[in-house]
Amino acid sequence: MKAREIMTENPACCVPTDTIQHAAKLMVECDCGCLPVVDDLRSKKIVGTLTDRDIACRCTAQGKGPDAPVSEAMSLNPSCCRADDDLREVEKVMTDRQVRRVPIVDDRGSCIGIVSQADLALAAERGLPEQEVGRVVERVSEPGRGARAESRPEAR
Repeated sequence: MKAREIMTENPACCVPTDTIQHAAKLMVECDCGCLPVVDDLRSKKIVGTLTDRDIACRCTAQGKGPDAPVSEAMSLNPSCCRADDDLREVEKVMTDRQVRRVPIVDDRGSCIGIVSQADLALAAERGLPEQEVGRVVERVSEPGRGARAESRPEAR
């Protein structure tokens, strides 16, 4: 199975200069917990990701308000996959990086979709082994693993 078969196409995106409040409103409107952060909304070249957890831990917990820019909370250098990549590659990124969502990019690095753990779970209904989905969820949730700390803005 390929990433394109289960990805959410054309996800809502934000730019680094958007406010946290704007990004949070997008998350509410789109019922999502992660936004790809792109250089601009036309090219959609991915530069990071922003999750609801990033907002809580890197903004609210640090005393930053809703007017703080997305650039102060986003994770940098996200590992991305391509639409024609096998789901095993997407799963590998999720488990190696301990992330629950993987942006999908085209040949220019433009965001064209996103695959989440929920997408993997739904794919199990279409033939992806449930044990494989369970293994990914378990490995992503292990404490103390992954490369997320390296991608924090304060690590720049």
